[in-house]
Amino acid sequence: MNSSAKRIRTLIVDDEALARRTIVDLLAGDPQIEIVGECSTGTEAVDSIRKLSPDLLFLDIQMPGLNGFEALARIEVEKLPTTIFVTAFDEFAVKAFEVHALDYLLKPFTDRRFNEALRGAKTNLEMKEINRVSHDLLALLGEKAGLRPGDPQRKCYLTRFMIKSGGRIFFVKVSDVDWIAADDYYIKLNIGPKTHLLRMSMNELEEKLDPASFLRIHRSTIVNFDRIKELQQNPNGDYVVVLKTGAELKLSRGRRERLEQLLTNDLG
Repeated sequence: MNSSAKRIRTLIVDDEALARRTIVDLLAGDPQIEIVGECSTGTEAVDSIRKLSPDLLFLDIQMPGLNGFEALARIEVEKLPTTIFVTAFDEFAVKAFEVHALDYLLKPFTDRRFNEALRGAKTNLEMKEINRVSHDLLALLGEKAGLRPGDPQRKCYLTRFMIKSGGRIFFVKVSDVDWIAADDYYIKLNIGPKTHLLRMSMNELEEKLDPASFLRIHRSTIVNFDRIKELQQNPNGDYVVVLKTGAELKLSRGRRERLEQLLTNDLG
């Protein structure tokens, strides 16, 4: 690792000292990780997150006083770190992902499973940094162009996805994506015959995509507007969106009017 690279500030929260020590030991020797603190209660976690601004949080759920969910609820959204829940109870898994946890480690976990979660966290943080740098660069360019803060032109959108696969990281241009589908706690990027999975919610992704290029046509589907070939109506009155690739995607009735407006404007 380059000594000048930014280290990942990590906070460990668990009411059991042995559990905290296990995570500390698993992180030992990783040159990217800097453990900035340990907490044994949810209340301590809230104070430490606000004070230390960690990048990565390993968080137990059931603790005295505030539990893990309650602790996160007290943190401002912009200050929330990338979070991996660590717990002995599997019944909290769904709720964990509802609050946008990156991963959910069920005790007792193997070293391999822990390292898998850690790799995912590093990838997630790299993507956040890329987005931050892109945002800062676009803001700087906006200032050079004389744009004022708050001008709509300054809103930046995602331009590429970072994909980790087979031990390597590569980038995919957003404009190359044909359509995107929800897949449990992931999104699936469809690029021709290839697909890539990313840990992200559809709502989060929709906020990051340029609405002039991407349209959500169903609660579980976002489509690249340039890839649309036509709309087809089924005998039951429902519509499907047919892409240039031949893929047929369900169009929800509530979103049909918006798509038809865009298609009409495009033709005009």
